[in-house]
Amino acid sequence: MATAAATSQFTGVDFLNLDSLLSEEERAVRDTVRTWVDDNLLPVIGEAYIEGRFPKQLIPGMAELGLFGANLPEEYGCAGLNNVAYGLIMQELERGDSGIRSFASVQGALVMYPIFAFGSDEQKQHWLPLLASGQEIGCFGLTEPDFGSNPGGMMATARETKDGWVLNGTKMWITNGSQATVSIIWAKTAGVDDTQSIRGFIVPTDTRGYTAKDQKGKLSLRASDTSEIHLQDVHLPKDAILPKSGGLKSPLMCLTQARYGIAWGAIGAAMACYDEALRYAGSRVMFDKPIAQTQLQQVRLVDMLTEITKAQFMTLHLGRLKDAGTMTPDHVSLCKRNNVNMACEAARESRRLLGANGILVEYHSMRHMANLESVYTYEGTHDMHSLIVGQAITGLPAFG
Repeated sequence: MATAAATSQFTGVDFLNLDSLLSEEERAVRDTVRTWVDDNLLPVIGEAYIEGRFPKQLIPGMAELGLFGANLPEEYGCAGLNNVAYGLIMQELERGDSGIRSFASVQGALVMYPIFAFGSDEQKQHWLPLLASGQEIGCFGLTEPDFGSNPGGMMATARETKDGWVLNGTKMWITNGSQATVSIIWAKTAGVDDTQSIRGFIVPTDTRGYTAKDQKGKLSLRASDTSEIHLQDVHLPKDAILPKSGGLKSPLMCLTQARYGIAWGAIGAAMACYDEALRYAGSRVMFDKPIAQTQLQQVRLVDMLTEITKAQFMTLHLGRLKDAGTMTPDHVSLCKRNNVNMACEAARESRRLLGANGILVEYHSMRHMANLESVYTYEGTHDMHSLIVGQAITGLPAFG
């Protein structure tokens, strides 16, 4: 379904020579994923989006490139890349489609990371290589129908028994939920001493009492699986619990990893829209001259480029902080908030520049525009990240 307009040879958006600040390995990783996106993702994403299905045929290629949990250690079958290289992977995947980046982000940051951070040695040795190779597909069950921005209010429970655990509850808006073979479920535990905490559990999705159904009627992220999970007396062995998990801090640590990837990914979506707008403006002739020669469209393009460039340098520094071990969740909130909002504006402006053609699936901008409205909301809404940063700079919480 994609046309020449949609599969143009992308060369990058780098007005201030960001490349000079990247290592040879970081550039090589980015360029490898960039080529894969151009050759494998862009030719099929339009049709997948219209049909409302995730293009599962892409999973083996993503696994072969080492895109799942790419910043986790090689001993577990992962690529062992630094966090800037990982971010560039997310950038290039979302340049293709937010849903594809979401798939990889959930697999790595929300399924593999909690196993790596909170799991036992046995859990890490068993699950991480399978997830890195794509043999197992994971999802992350935290959000509930009535508890999104306030995850601490969750109703899902894990009751400890002499033989293990019994889980009950409902999870909502779960990426990869219907195709996952394993799920990381967060629930409030109640032990024999009646103490409560939020703990993580590794739940094979073929466990009796576990069901998932697709969310219908989406107008955004249509090439991504989004599901509702029901847990009805799901019996698990004692070793299903992530032993080092405890409290709301544990799932929030996972979300910090995912939000970091989103900050990079949003730049990719904006780059795709800017590149499409620039190429279209140069070829679309109106009143005997290309529209790129008009003041109106030049200002639009310059504004897009300026905001993308600002986001690139801010997020590169975020990646260097993460590699140095000095990044904080507040830093991530600032970048996620800024970059997704910037990408929403870039997609909107590109769609407008394309005129009537901008609503066609053969072009990318409206698909990105619709997808980014979901990215604006998930993994912490724009407004919630504003309050997180607000608390960081004032010392005063304004939640609730």
